[in-house]
Parts: sequence; C-alpha cells; structure tokens
Amino acid sequence: MKKKSKTLLSILFLFGLANLAFLSLETDPIQLNYPKSFGEPTYDFSKNPLTKQGVELGRKLFYDPILSKDSTTSCSSCHLSYTAFTHVDHALSHGIGDSIGNRNSPSLMNLAWSKSFMWDGAAHHLDVQALAPIHDSKELGEDLKNVIAKLQRHEEYPSLFETAFGVSQITGEHFLKALSQFQLTLISANSKYDQVQRDETTFSEKEEKGYVIFKQHCNSCHAEPLFTTGEFANNGLPVDTILTDWGRMNITNQSADSLKFKIPTLRNLKYSFPYMHDGRFKQLNQVIKHYTSGIVQHPTLASELQNGINLTAEEKVDLTAFLLTLTDKEFVFNKDFAFPRKKRN
Repeated sequence: MKKKSKTLLSILFLFGLANLAFLSLETDPIQLNYPKSFGEPTYDFSKNPLTKQGVELGRKLFYDPILSKDSTTSCSSCHLSYTAFTHVDHALSHGIGDSIGNRNSPSLMNLAWSKSFMWDGAAHHLDVQALAPIHDSKELGEDLKNVIAKLQRHEEYPSLFETAFGVSQITGEHFLKALSQFQLTLISANSKYDQVQRDETTFSEKEEKGYVIFKQHCNSCHAEPLFTTGEFANNGLPVDTILTDWGRMNITNQSADSLKFKIPTLRNLKYSFPYMHDGRFKQLNQVIKHYTSGIVQHPTLASELQNGINLTAEEKVDLTAFLLTLTDKEFVFNKDFAFPRKKRN
C-alpha cells in the first residue's frame, strides 16, 4: 500500500511540475473582437488559444520565404495585406521558379467562420490548409519536414516557438497552429456597410438602391454579414479551355459538384481583383455583365441563376455603388497585419 502511495505521489508531483511549467509560460491571451451579427466562430479556439506571441510568430512565418523550397516565395507573395490578402497583378497565382499556378488566390479574411478552404474545399480545417500551398510544386514547392528542419536551424525561430508554445523543439502542429493564429486575427468588420448597420452613418441614395438590388438578387449566395455562405456553387462561368478546372468535382469525384467553386466573400472587392477562381475578370463591371448576360446553362448551375439577373444600366451602377460600401480601409491598411518590421534598438 505504501509503495502504491509513493507511486501516486510521484505521478502527482510530476503532473504538478508539468502544470507549473505550463502556467509559467508567459503568453498574453488575445480576445477577438467581432460583431455579434457574425455569430459564433466555427473555429475551435480551445484547441489553439490565441496569444500575442503565437500571433506574432504566425505573422513572421506568413511573410517568411523560408517556407518555400528556394526561399524566394512566402504566403504573402500571393496574399498581400494591402490588396485584401490576395494578389492583383496577374490572374493566376505565381510560385517558385516563376511557375504559374492553377487558380487565382482567394482573399483571406474572417476565416474563423469558414468550414472549408480553397476554391474547391480541399482543406476542411484552417490548421492544415497551409500544407496544400507548401507541398504544391507550383507554389512553395517544399515539404513540411524540410520546413520544420529549416526553422529548427534558424537563429530566431526555436526561441520564438518556445515563447509561444513552451517548447523549443519545433513541431509541424505548432507551426501550422501559429500560421492559423495570425490568419484568425484577419477580421474585416468596419466598412461603410458595417458603420451603417451600427447606425453610425447612412447610405447615399444610390447605395441604398443598390442594397435593395443586392438583397433581391445576390444575398442568397453572398449572405450578410460575411457576404458568403461558405458553400459551393456553379455561377455559370464557361469552362476555361486551358485550365479545364471542374472545381469541387476534382475533390469529390461527384458529377453533382461539376463546376462548383467556393462562394467568395464580397468584402473588400475594391482591392481584391481580378475576380473568379481563374481571375478572368479584371473589373467589377465585367463581373456584373457576366451575371446579367453571360451565364452559361449547365446541369449544376445554381438555381438562383437559372433565369439570369435582369438589371438596367442604372441598376448596375447602383449595385456597384453598394458593393463598394463593403470596402474596409482599416482592415486593408492595418499595420498589425502587414509585414513585420524589425524594432529599432
């Protein structure tokens, strides 16, 4: 009996030391601020609590080309903070060795409410999404094991991981969680639209008319306030004869998913051109023209688009005016989201 008691005491003692070590980890918790209208996030923060140290580590990783095979390309190469975390100078994403990817990079914002990621929903959790571009030969072209090895040899990263997670031995799990922590802070909720919802300002006459048009024709897929349902839909685009991208069907192998792509948010679309999964449209008026006169009939076409959208020239102008109220300059030019500058001594 005494032997068992001593064993139990030893276990409790070690457990106590482990907890003490955890408690001694000096991290500063971060609480996300977001409108109640967004609802509860789908991301489980209990498994990856946000801390100032974790977010800063994730930001550094996000902007570091060390994640790529030749150390030339970073996550930010395709997701620029000042263009709503996408690129604007080409239709398709570019990777290492001047390679050209297969799709237009999506904007990154309000990811805590997303249940799937990428245009085809290939990733079902933010904590694993980064594996896709890291392993893609047309993007970062690297391997997770090599990334971890490079970070472990780095003069700064081991101590940064120890500060953020309490371990100097870098793991793939902590690496991916750090990237998630930074991306989870990318919340856009202070556009003119948001300010109107908070009764801080009012729409102009054209914006108000455009809002009515939006609710009548667009809201079913680009639902307020996130301006996406997060689902997949065929929006009537003709198949690109060069890419021949069948969207969600590439993942599910189900014909019912043919030409379905994840519905993107409309927030900050002023900055996030070119538009669509293949970046085929450079201007917003081209997008509206597609929905009014360019929809291609297909068995999986979204039911809301079966008869197209009929708008007068004036209504198109009004709709554009409303869509531009979704611009959140505070988000786009937030220094906390931009490239981390080294502090001067």
